[in-house]
Amino acid sequence: MIALSVRDLSLAIGRTNIVDAISFDVAPGEVLALVGESGCGKSVTAQAIMRLLPAAIRQTGGEITLGATSLSNLPARAMRDLRGRQIAMIFQEPQSALDPLATVGNQIAEALRQPLAKVRAEVRQMLVEVGISDPDRRIDQHPFELSGGMCQRVMIAIALIARPAVLIADEPTTALDVTIQAQILALLRRLAAERQTAVVLITHDMGVVADIADRVAVMYAGRVAETGPTAAVFATPAHPYTALLLASIPRLSDVPKSALAVIDGQVPQPADYGAGCRFAGRCPRADRRCVAETPALRPVADGRLVACFHPVGG
Repeated sequence: MIALSVRDLSLAIGRTNIVDAISFDVAPGEVLALVGESGCGKSVTAQAIMRLLPAAIRQTGGEITLGATSLSNLPARAMRDLRGRQIAMIFQEPQSALDPLATVGNQIAEALRQPLAKVRAEVRQMLVEVGISDPDRRIDQHPFELSGGMCQRVMIAIALIARPAVLIADEPTTALDVTIQAQILALLRRLAAERQTAVVLITHDMGVVADIADRVAVMYAGRVAETGPTAAVFATPAHPYTALLLASIPRLSDVPKSALAVIDGQVPQPADYGAGCRFAGRCPRADRRCVAETPALRPVADGRLVACFHPVGG
């Protein structure tokens, strides 16, 4: 069973594609991480799924399916009815996303489209589930009275109270310290399992991916470079970009004050995308074919797909 399916999704600004024919599926209770450098297309992919794209960006191809419902051509009113109830999103920087003038309880109740007086017990229970202490007091407080970690838990409560089938979390721990980050990730993992909610986690942090994700899709310059079970991708990365990305993570075993591993070169701008592999200009394994042809995702070991003519270990 598939909760969310994205097939050949393409997004463009003007005539320039910024996301190019990406595909992935997420099952109930599964956490899929979309990972890659800033600007690779992760967040706009999430916005496209939610039908919240900025006016300058348009979907030029592909199909997004929620269960049996196609979202790509759904009327705007029907899409509004699905948001929150069937598919929800946790945004970056919760203190910016929450209304400073409304109480926590009213904002959570709004996700149920009910006044707080009618659903107060349900909202209180949701605060308990997301690990907020003293829920009877917190329910009547405003966001500015809470810490960043508590505000993020409130955002999770808002997203999950209507029990959506799919939850999209866009960099949900970016503004939090590492201790709170670990708590939020554990909370997402637990709630996904308990509620059988499919989670799409948007992140650039490979450590976060290792902590929470069942599967990972590595994006580069608007395309999926590699996808598969997290453990397999981390153990034996097949795409040169994935291998270099993992090699750049500092480790406790590194020699003190030694130079950090880096990926030479820069991510190309969308206007500079060529006909071939978009990583070719930075790839130590690239040849003429890589520059001239676009590699398609193809199966490799351990249930993975890789878009590379010369995969690592291949």
